[in-house]
Amino acid sequence: MNAEFIEALRDLEKERGIEMDVLIEAIEAALISAYKKHFGSSQNVRVEIDRTSGDIHVYYRKDVVEEVENPTLQMSLAEAREYDPEFEVGDVFESEVTPRSFGRIAAQTAKHVVVQRIREAERNMVYGQFSMRKDDIVTATVLRAEGRNIYIDMGKTEALLAPSEQIPRENYRPGDRIKVYILEVRKTTKGPQIMVSRTHPGLLKRLFEREVPEIGDGTVEIKSVVREPGWRSKIAVYSHNANVDPVGACVGAKGMRVQAIVNELSGEKIEIVRWDEDPAVYVSNALSPAKVVSVEVNTEEKFTRVVVPDFQLSLAIGKEGQNARLAARLTGWKIDIKSESQMAELETAAQAEKADPAKEAAAEEAADNVSPEVSDEQ
Repeated sequence: MNAEFIEALRDLEKERGIEMDVLIEAIEAALISAYKKHFGSSQNVRVEIDRTSGDIHVYYRKDVVEEVENPTLQMSLAEAREYDPEFEVGDVFESEVTPRSFGRIAAQTAKHVVVQRIREAERNMVYGQFSMRKDDIVTATVLRAEGRNIYIDMGKTEALLAPSEQIPRENYRPGDRIKVYILEVRKTTKGPQIMVSRTHPGLLKRLFEREVPEIGDGTVEIKSVVREPGWRSKIAVYSHNANVDPVGACVGAKGMRVQAIVNELSGEKIEIVRWDEDPAVYVSNALSPAKVVSVEVNTEEKFTRVVVPDFQLSLAIGKEGQNARLAARLTGWKIDIKSESQMAELETAAQAEKADPAKEAAAEEAADNVSPEVSDEQ
């Protein structure tokens, strides 16, 4: 090695941010192992690289002791004082043993260490870059499919889109540009491992934040997001400005804002509802597009009983209970949906029970025949 090598390390420090002293210390440590391997030495040695010229020096070291027990690692005080009368017990004696043929070995070792440290630095930079972007979305390119796993090009590294994080019915072809949500960034021996998602509710939230300026500037706040990916989503929004309609802001002129997000999510139906601190109003809004007649709230059990017109019952519950299920998850309240006629039957049964306790069993049977309760856990 020479002065040009030192200059190259300085350039590397400027370009990659890897400190030259750290690199040189790593090279010196590697050269100790290389020296012992190639020259069969069991001595305690130290390698020093001149920070200006790049010259390499190898020194064997021995501890100065009163009585020598290991001649390879120790030297008597009397022997040390033959070299320098100033030596004392506990000092370290050093003598240069740099082999003439060590230059080639040193160059190869240094190259290996530098390449390894550059890789480590790049991996750390990528990890740092993406760990800071966790819970954010990025636009990336589909690289390839391996089984059901999809690998995504993130620019400086790859990310994994696992089967569980893929939208049903979506096909991913190499070269496709898609937006993905960064779920997790792990540091591994092979570099950062990035897990991304197309199904996470956070993806929908971030898309709205980017598409709707009123959300970006804090005027409109997203309170809750739930999804059944590829099929249907609900998002609850609230305006901190009485003059701004949060639902209208998210829908946009002629529905352009929400339509752009629907297109990004391959046609997933998105319903935007107004958040309200009154649980009765909030639950009523969450069951949109169904119209609600009344909402009875049990705060202690966080339970609501909702009454809807007979012709709206199937709409309120939704196909396979989807609308009611999403509303429960969105609000965090249990929701029991009844039609007006069902409530009338219950009330009639309750009145009859009061008049005749023997009819209690009949009332319970009538209750069992009405629609089931929907929980936010479903």
